[in-house]
Amino acid sequence: MEYTCSHLICFSPTRSSHLIGEKIMYGIGSERTDKTDLTYEGLRKPLRIRNEIVVIAVPVYGGRVAATALERMELVRGEQTPAVLVVVYGNRDYDDALLELKDWSVAHGFCPIAAGAFIGEHSYSREHFPIAAHRPDGQDLTEAVDFGRKIRHLVETGAEGWGELVVKGNYPYKVNGPKTPQTPQTDQAVCTLCGFCSEICPVQAISVQEERIVSSAEACIKCCACVKQCPVHARIFNTPYTEMLFQKFSARRAPELFFPQR
Repeated sequence: MEYTCSHLICFSPTRSSHLIGEKIMYGIGSERTDKTDLTYEGLRKPLRIRNEIVVIAVPVYGGRVAATALERMELVRGEQTPAVLVVVYGNRDYDDALLELKDWSVAHGFCPIAAGAFIGEHSYSREHFPIAAHRPDGQDLTEAVDFGRKIRHLVETGAEGWGELVVKGNYPYKVNGPKTPQTPQTDQAVCTLCGFCSEICPVQAISVQEERIVSSAEACIKCCACVKQCPVHARIFNTPYTEMLFQKFSARRAPELFFPQR
C-alpha cells in the first residue's frame, strides 16, 4: 500500500516530543500531514486512523509513558495502521516506556514498524544543574529527520514484509513510588499575574486566585512547563533530585533507534 499521508499524535508539555515528532514527519516526507496534539485536552470522540503512517511521540516520566498521555490517547484507534513509536526522556533512562508504548499501540490497532528513544531537557534541569540542557539540539533534530527518511525507505521497500519490532524494556513495567506533594511554586514578588503559567499547564493545575498564583499539588504532573516558560522566571521548583540527576546523568546520551527484525 502507498501511504501519502502521515499523522503526528503527541502529548508534549515542554514541546520536546512535539519537535522530535515533527522532524521525523519531515523526514518521512508525506504529501499530506495531519496532527493531533493532546497536550491540553483529550479527544471528545474516537479518532480512527487508517491509511496513514502514524508517529506517536510522548514524554517519559519516571521510566514510564506519561500517564496523562495514555489517558488522552485512549480514544485513538488504528486498523493495522503502521506506527512509529517515539519516547522522549531526560537523559537518565527510558526504562520500560518504549515497550509500554509498543504494547499500547498494538492493543489499539496499530502495527509498530519503527521506534526511537530521543533525549529532551529534563523537567528538573536548572541553570546551575543542567540535565540535557537545550536538548533536543541540532544534532538530535538531524537524527530525527534521518530516522524519518529511513522509515520512508522501509515503507517504500517492504510494506508487506515488516518483521517483528523488538524494543528495550521489561514487563511487568517499572512501578514508580507514591506521588510526592512537592510542586512548582511562585515567587509572588516577581510574578506579574499575567496568567501565562495557567494557560500552558497541561492539566489545569494552576489558577489565579485573589491576586495570587495557586498550584494544585494533586493535579500537578511535574512537567515543569510553567517553570521553563514563565516570561519573568517567577515559577520555581527546587528539589534535591535535580542535583542528584546532574551528578549521575550529565553525560550526553544518544538517541536509540529500533527497526523490524527480518
